[in-house]
Amino acid sequence: MKAKIFLKIVWKWTKRIFIFLFFFQLFCIILFKWVDPPITVTQLVSWISGDGLKRDYVGWKKISYNAKLAVIAEEDQLFPDHSGFDWKSIKKAMEYNKKKPNRTRGGSTISQQVAKNVFLWQGKSFIRKGLETYFTFMIELIWGKKRILEVYLNVIEMGKGIYGIEKASQIYFKKPASALTRMEAATIASSLRNPKIFTVVPLSNSVAVRRQWVIRQMNNLEEDPDIQEIIKEQVAEKKK
Repeated sequence: MKAKIFLKIVWKWTKRIFIFLFFFQLFCIILFKWVDPPITVTQLVSWISGDGLKRDYVGWKKISYNAKLAVIAEEDQLFPDHSGFDWKSIKKAMEYNKKKPNRTRGGSTISQQVAKNVFLWQGKSFIRKGLETYFTFMIELIWGKKRILEVYLNVIEMGKGIYGIEKASQIYFKKPASALTRMEAATIASSLRNPKIFTVVPLSNSVAVRRQWVIRQMNNLEEDPDIQEIIKEQVAEKKK
């Protein structure tokens, strides 16, 4: 009898907790459409582990056109066209990881990376992946592409303990993110695969080579109408 009463109490509080968590995460998703996330789990871990936490959030209009184009060229060229998931890249990554289990190849879109970095933690468990899918779907639905790209450029790691394009620009090039040239933006974007290993300062060989590829991709993608629909407000900067 006591066991049944105990189980009822546990079930009652479990339901309350799940209901609270559901509405809390929904509130955060809606809030972060306009308000920058105060801190992410990844940033907190970076600070606790001793890597430091250097960041400066900036608004959409204070981010160089070149930076927006560069990260799309490097990280997710189908960003304007997909609904959060690039299924072909995910399939290729899964096949690659099966053939070479000691190596990993990612297939994450910019949207997935934002969902993971803002709402979740780093890892590869099925639970985290499932939550990543949910949050990716929700931010695509509620935020839209411009906000997703803006948050990405503000929260993503761009060096050891360096988060966001503004802080990266200030540290690497001594200028605000709004003033980044094509070459500078491509250099930062080229480090995003693993910014702790592929460094901007000192310039790693991998980044030096990769940025030439990124610049070519930027040139190829620049006139795409879907990409311009997202980043067109600062077209005047593109010739710098």
